[in-house]
Amino acid sequence: MNHSAVLFFLGLIIVFLLGVILYQQMAFRTGVQKSLKSIHIKLAEILDTDSDERIMVFTENRALMELAAQINRMLEEQHKQKVNYRRFEAASRKMLSNISHDMKTPLTVILGYLEIMRINDEVSPKMQEKTEQKARELMELVNQFFTLAKLEAGDTDLKLSRLDICEICRESILEFYELLSKEAFQVEIELPEEAVYIQGNQEALQRILRNLISNVIRYGRDGNYIGIFLKAEENQVYLDVADKGAGIDRASARHVFDRLFTMEDSRNRNIQGNGLGLTISRNLAEQLGGELTLESIPHIRTTFTVKLKRMKCKKASTPQSCYSAD
Repeated sequence: MNHSAVLFFLGLIIVFLLGVILYQQMAFRTGVQKSLKSIHIKLAEILDTDSDERIMVFTENRALMELAAQINRMLEEQHKQKVNYRRFEAASRKMLSNISHDMKTPLTVILGYLEIMRINDEVSPKMQEKTEQKARELMELVNQFFTLAKLEAGDTDLKLSRLDICEICRESILEFYELLSKEAFQVEIELPEEAVYIQGNQEALQRILRNLISNVIRYGRDGNYIGIFLKAEENQVYLDVADKGAGIDRASARHVFDRLFTMEDSRNRNIQGNGLGLTISRNLAEQLGGELTLESIPHIRTTFTVKLKRMKCKKASTPQSCYSAD
């Protein structure tokens, strides 16, 4: 074979190989374009129909697989936001319904007493006292809604300082001494003799304890028992408020910290419940860097536990000598 024939033969091979490569590239581009078009059509369908479907791509192209994975990740996040929004809408409708109910009752009583006063043209001390009581209940309800709204919006700035949680526990239980004695409650308190310090907000901590003690009186009064126990560990402080009343069943326990959740018999109690106390307490505990949990065995023991970070102090304890256990 002469030199010219060899060159011609080699040229044919090169042209053939170039054709194969070109065909493969065109086929690859066509496959990619088909996959992209398929993704586009399916994504548009999912968005238009508000479907919970995901993108499925049958390809060995890694770039397309990663693209589909990221799209599905965005769709999953959108789905979660959609579910949360629906829950929020349902909770808001329930909240508005309960607000109107809880406000309507004291307002009706107040207006009724005012009408009687207008007709009789006189004000009896008993009637005036009841009117003022209902007005205070209404104001407290409005204040609690306002407090919860600020907490959930992150619009509450709690100033933290060194606090002796033992002393706050003693002061809180003394607030309810008269009522607990009247209701013949057995009171059991176990607090360390030495001071136990936390970095917290006194008003917030007092409010948490006030809500928990009121909750015992409201729901656990048939057990005629309240226990307040403080356990201080190396880095944490655990404050338990316990009762031996009817307790909280498993179904209710899942919702006990929800806004406006109340037990069935709460509206017949001497201390009225509006379903906000525990929600506010949980939010306050979280803002203090802790948490509020519940354990309940009906008719045996129900315990709310406030977990907070402990501060350690040197023996010559001053605010400057205390530091976080972390």
